[in-house]
Amino acid sequence: MKNLAFLFSLICSISSYGQGAITISGKVMDQNTRLPMPFVTVTLMSGVDSLLITGSITDEEGQFILHLTSRGDFIVNCSYLGYAALTMPVLVGQKNDRYDLGKMMLEANSAQLEEVTVSAQRAVVESGLDKKSFDLQDQIAQSGGSVLDAMKALPGITVDQEGKVLLRGSDQVAILLDGQQSGMTGFGSQQGLDNIPAANIERIEIINNPSAKYDANGMAGIIDIIYRKDKEEGFNGELGMAFGLGELTTRRADLPTELGRYDRNPKYIPSASFNYRTPKTTTFLQAEVLQQRKLPNNEFTTRNYREGRRTLSAVPENRTQTHYIVKGGVDYHLNERNSLHFSSIWDYESHIDTAQIPYIDLNTNERYRYWHWKEDEVTGYLNFRLHYRHAFQQPGHELNVAAQYVRGWEDEAYFLNDSSAVRQSTDATHLIAEENTTSITADYVKPLRSGRLEVGSKLQFRTIPVTYEVTRGDQSVIYRGLGDWSDWGENIYALYQNYILETRSFELEGGLRTEHTEVFYNIDPSNQYYPENDAYDYFRVYPNIRLTFKLNPANNLSLFFNNRVDRPGEPNLRIFPKFDDPELLKVGNPYVRPQFTQTFEAAYKRIWQTGSAFFAAYYRQIDDPFLRIFDIDDSDPNYNIINKIYQNVGGGSNLGFEFLFSQNIRDFWRVSASLNWYDNRIESFEGNLIFPFERSFRIAESSDRTWDLKISNQIDLPGNLRIQLTGVYLAPKNIPQGRQLSRSSIDMGIQKRIWQQKGEITLSVTDLLNDYGIRQEIAGSDFTALYENYYETQVVRLGMKYKW
Repeated sequence: MKNLAFLFSLICSISSYGQGAITISGKVMDQNTRLPMPFVTVTLMSGVDSLLITGSITDEEGQFILHLTSRGDFIVNCSYLGYAALTMPVLVGQKNDRYDLGKMMLEANSAQLEEVTVSAQRAVVESGLDKKSFDLQDQIAQSGGSVLDAMKALPGITVDQEGKVLLRGSDQVAILLDGQQSGMTGFGSQQGLDNIPAANIERIEIINNPSAKYDANGMAGIIDIIYRKDKEEGFNGELGMAFGLGELTTRRADLPTELGRYDRNPKYIPSASFNYRTPKTTTFLQAEVLQQRKLPNNEFTTRNYREGRRTLSAVPENRTQTHYIVKGGVDYHLNERNSLHFSSIWDYESHIDTAQIPYIDLNTNERYRYWHWKEDEVTGYLNFRLHYRHAFQQPGHELNVAAQYVRGWEDEAYFLNDSSAVRQSTDATHLIAEENTTSITADYVKPLRSGRLEVGSKLQFRTIPVTYEVTRGDQSVIYRGLGDWSDWGENIYALYQNYILETRSFELEGGLRTEHTEVFYNIDPSNQYYPENDAYDYFRVYPNIRLTFKLNPANNLSLFFNNRVDRPGEPNLRIFPKFDDPELLKVGNPYVRPQFTQTFEAAYKRIWQTGSAFFAAYYRQIDDPFLRIFDIDDSDPNYNIINKIYQNVGGGSNLGFEFLFSQNIRDFWRVSASLNWYDNRIESFEGNLIFPFERSFRIAESSDRTWDLKISNQIDLPGNLRIQLTGVYLAPKNIPQGRQLSRSSIDMGIQKRIWQQKGEITLSVTDLLNDYGIRQEIAGSDFTALYENYYETQVVRLGMKYKW
């Protein structure tokens, strides 16, 4: 199939050599799966006598560009074996030189399905088993928000109270940006997804079972965020503007304070994307700005202590935020076989958070403490990447070498005020962290007669030194003896080999990735809680296997096995506590070790003329998982403090089933649904906490079956109008030392195409009923707690885009 595609493309390119600047472009997609279709034949014929003018083959993303010099009536024809041909008339007038046909949907021809060759259907069927791809243009109900908002309705994905993405119940997910790790999304440990606007993002890909060519971190898999990059020649671009209003209603009334919580929070998100393409170069620039007021946390915590004390506190975290993201680069083709690609990302975020926190004695209903804090924080990253590509004479035979440098910064100032009958204090802390990450990769691909061979290597060096300055007032609440600096570093040396064998009846992919990791964490000698620095190294082998049986063109079955690792990042280890709530302190643990996971999965996909279904069964065995432990610190004679400390806790497992379904009910009505059910088991464990003094803790063995359901309805109406209604339900589930209660959300979006398909207006509402807040019941040693976080989930957004 690839050889025929190459020959056809060569003939058409010769016939169109020397043609002018008029272009007709589009993107061919499968009507049922909504996935891009590569290697589709696209021809342009005269509308007068049906003579062939020119033609092309769609690329890996399903995109094509046709070049011509004359004007008039034409017919664009898309054809692919096993699909009904699609024709579209095009009038090339005198005032326009560029025509974008948008998405062209090919529909499977049920009469031909049983006769289609296996190789012709591979891109459609197996892409749903190896990788799930979701076009953000289809996420109307969540449009105009952040990447985290866009992921909300995707199958298998949930979000925890810290803004982290969970994939099939685990937050150990590797987040990539255009296939690469980035400071903007975190190296190994995810971060900042709720602050990244989705305006310039084309699609999100979910890879549950990555091959050996990917880094070994992320036990739950990989989420790849793909930015738009226009392939049309000449100058083109897109401008967008979105306005939002959040926290329209509330689940629970504020406790009495002067400030309260922010509500009716305005949000402004302008965006721009520019692309200039010539035969030798492609230059692109994308920019997004997020200016908003927000309520990222609104935490109510009710604590019941064994000795009889009962307290209630509320932390309404009120945020004013500005975030800039600029992404640009140049692709330069030295000649037909060699090219250089340079790209850079500048990510700058600043916010001011403030909260007034009352503490209520529930036995007397009187306020006994008043805590007020303000945080002024600036974070950001500057990312440079240089990529060299050499294409050998054989199609698909290539060598890629890349170098990347990331410099990140975090400048956080806290101002703390405590007022109670036993203490009047004013404190301040100032933390500065600077990240330096350098990575070098080499990837080689060699096509074979029945498959391909992939080999490569990677070197990565990271350091994050931290300084911590404390200005103490009288009766300070800040622990003494923390020291004023720490230094963390991690070096990874990796090699991989991946082999793919393709036959008419099956495919086999087997890979092996070896990684040697060196880690150190140095602590200020004046720190009195951790007696020594930590340093260790380990060598591990991470195999992966995929076996796909091609039962027939419409049915595929795949079996997967892989090993993964999750390494604690510097935030998991950081020894300096966060004082958002002085009676509920979050702190890291410098002695936390990596966790390792083995995953087994079987996946099946069936397609038919008007829909498709996907089913997967998976099992994960987790060794030494690290998570937050709740435990009492009674070293303060005036207040009981609950510490939330990271700790390795022995073992756990997940057994789950995932089901995805898509069906065209009518020509204008499409329904899709996903169900993820899993049994989450946590083994019993006894261990010791060190901070702020050594004490034992215990986790009881627990097992709980939980599930999440997502249903989406999309209706296409006359006048280029689309409506989408999405429902999300997350069932109760067990968590370490407790249980998380159910959550649900109903989202709605309306989209209208305008200006001859070049523009669009979108109105969306998330969490219509305001029922997506998080509630957890915690049972610790000598206390129980009810944690409720009714953060900002209800947002109305109005957005407009124009493309030329």
